[in-house]
Amino acid sequence: MSEPTLSPPWWQSGVIYQIYPRSFADSNGDGIGDLAGVEAHLDHVASLGVDAIWLSPIFPSPMADFGYDVADYTGIDPMFGDLAAFDRLLAAVHARGLKLLLDFVPNHSSTAHPWFVESRASRDNSKRDWYIWRDPAPGGGPPNNWISDMGGPAWALDRTTGQYYLHTFLTEQADLNWRNPEVVQAMTDVLRFWLDRGVDGFRIDVLWHIVKAEGLPDNPSNPDWREGMADKLRVLQHNSTDQPEAHAFARTFRELADSYGETLLVGEIFLPRDRLMRWYGTPDAPGVHLPFNFELIENPWDRDTLARLITEYDAAIPAHGWPNWVIGSHDAPRIAARTGEAQARVAAMLLLTLRGTPTLYQGDELGIGKVDIPPHRIRDPQDLRQPGMGLGRDRSRTPIPWDASPNAGFSTAEPWLPINPDWPTRNVAAQEADPQSMLALHRRLLTARRANPALSLGSMTLHPAPDDILAYERHHGDQRVFIALNMGSEPRDITLPPGSHPGAILVATSERRAYDGRIKPDEGFVVELEH
Repeated sequence: MSEPTLSPPWWQSGVIYQIYPRSFADSNGDGIGDLAGVEAHLDHVASLGVDAIWLSPIFPSPMADFGYDVADYTGIDPMFGDLAAFDRLLAAVHARGLKLLLDFVPNHSSTAHPWFVESRASRDNSKRDWYIWRDPAPGGGPPNNWISDMGGPAWALDRTTGQYYLHTFLTEQADLNWRNPEVVQAMTDVLRFWLDRGVDGFRIDVLWHIVKAEGLPDNPSNPDWREGMADKLRVLQHNSTDQPEAHAFARTFRELADSYGETLLVGEIFLPRDRLMRWYGTPDAPGVHLPFNFELIENPWDRDTLARLITEYDAAIPAHGWPNWVIGSHDAPRIAARTGEAQARVAAMLLLTLRGTPTLYQGDELGIGKVDIPPHRIRDPQDLRQPGMGLGRDRSRTPIPWDASPNAGFSTAEPWLPINPDWPTRNVAAQEADPQSMLALHRRLLTARRANPALSLGSMTLHPAPDDILAYERHHGDQRVFIALNMGSEPRDITLPPGSHPGAILVATSERRAYDGRIKPDEGFVVELEH
């Protein structure tokens, strides 16, 4: 677990904060968050001590999948504002010393996009090959057995032209044909448009999906699929995802990004670890800077599992790569809903002290937990298409509670999704006033991370520890820091690394003044080590 080279880029020591704009803050009283709302609350983000903001999609869209069905890659949906509002936000972000990343959605566009409208107009339209069209199977029906990630066939019949088009997600999200050079050029121009405008990077949506196997052969059946599992798991996506040619496009994106300086590319890639690592590319042909690591989301929350995955993941990182971690997103159940508040505090300490770039999801700094969405308030198409499967994403997209005023200060109108039920007491204003709040803990952790290179850039060594205790050391130059996390309900004795003595406790998840060799249940602390 070696230390990076001198003068690392900003994102190696930095922290990314994801904003889901629909649910951050509403400035115009329609119940939906917007860019002006984000701008009005930038001081909250800056006060956390993060380095960059990632904005989920804000482009013109019919909102079938809440912005991931893009109808114009170089505009702003009126729901969120306009390009002038975006420029004001970008300037305000930069004025606070922060970076701004946009969501880039290259696998598919909305069927309302002018490109697709042309493509479906006729079989000989000049943009027909911009999307993936095929004749029905010889006996009729879809061209192959591919299944949409939203459930059901991944093909929709266009009765006007008699062909099917491919949609990996909703029928309203038609897959672009990345084997067409004109598509590659058009989408590269999209990246250049926003880079020229001053953005600092992109999170690239479903990057591993963008190229399909030549000939579009059937996917093999999944022998482990059982009734009650998600429909998409009926087949193994060997031919519909993670094709070798996709890595070439990742290199193209990287070359463009690097030509603009320290621009960051984060790739959304859900793959087994060995295949995920390939997306770093090679030293001579690098891929994305950070292939998203979802292992803290996808695995059980216990010491043995976490110790194993942290060790294995860090060992798998190529020498030219840099790790990253995330415990929450707009797609995943909230960490406090998974673990409870006490362990959510421990999780925050883990996220912000591991070696690698962390991404913090909005609202996790408040410890927002489980939010039940009544059936009549469900908005997520994935949940509506496969009810009762536990696939709903609305639960992690609920609005930020700013204060105890009506609608939690999020909007003057009823918000588009319910707010967390404890919002009158769990809100930003209430936690601002409480030095032991989850918000205060995040600020302390981020302050310590910024002040101590061992926590941001240092190498890492896991240490033996009693049951339920995850213990590791971060070291950089002469600085050494020890982190202990109790993931259980019993107090434990803690032994520091051999030859070291405790210095000051930099941060603790509960009130604590000095190191005493013990760790309480559901507690974590960061302590300086002295020789």
